[in-house]
Amino acid sequence: MYRVVALALASAVVLSAASGLTVERMAMQEFEDGPLLPPDYQFLPGEAAHFTCRLSGYKIDKSDDENQRVKLSWTLEVFDPTGVPIDKPKSGQIEGRVLPEDKNWVPKFLAGFMIPPFAASGDYRVSVQAKDEIGATELHADLTFHVRGRDVQPSATLALRNFRFQRSEDDSASLREPVYRAGDMLWARFDIVGYKFEDNNRYSVDYGLAVEDAAGKRLFAQPEAAAESHDSFYPQRYVPGGLSLNLDKNVAPAMYTLVVTVHDRVGGQIWEERHAFQVR
Repeated sequence: MYRVVALALASAVVLSAASGLTVERMAMQEFEDGPLLPPDYQFLPGEAAHFTCRLSGYKIDKSDDENQRVKLSWTLEVFDPTGVPIDKPKSGQIEGRVLPEDKNWVPKFLAGFMIPPFAASGDYRVSVQAKDEIGATELHADLTFHVRGRDVQPSATLALRNFRFQRSEDDSASLREPVYRAGDMLWARFDIVGYKFEDNNRYSVDYGLAVEDAAGKRLFAQPEAAAESHDSFYPQRYVPGGLSLNLDKNVAPAMYTLVVTVHDRVGGQIWEERHAFQVR
């Protein structure tokens, strides 16, 4: 899998800052203390990301010549393209003694987080608030970074997206003409969207399959082929589903219909979808 990397101007914006505390540098990294990534770098869903920020313009408490001190605090949130937080807020403090030989010292803080496994493509945003407790100044700054995800069209109600017949379980391409032979294994993939959530963004869906002949007679049914339930801080946008069906060696050549029925157990929704395939 390839990644798009290009050099560009930093995509950082200081939204507000009182005279004093300022951002010297904000950037993203693949791993802690790793090389700074160019602003056009694209993270992938499920990857770890790291944010680094250096501050300047802070005040030093010089009331005690032998124990000059600094005290900074910060909070950080990360948002998806629609403004939904992808992780819990993070916070910290930078506090300690500053020696005369530390005149070029620059305070820095780091924060790591995960790109959601089912993240959509788009511009994500790290929002930082920092405060100089001694100098009584603070700032708010944003850094934009990019994610290249798998885009699945959402739905307000339960539905299937991207249904495709496949030749094998690991086939990345869908069949343009869903034609199988007796004795083949039929594979189908799809994405479930529009299900409802309860506490902790928990969802619960299950799905089954049936096969009908050209006259609509039901030949086979498996009402509960698979089920999935999960909770997370960030709501999962879609659930990938898959079905397989062993076509008997004695099945007659004809047109058939695969019926997929999905249940949303949290929202009490049902969705049924029908797709024709042929056996030759």
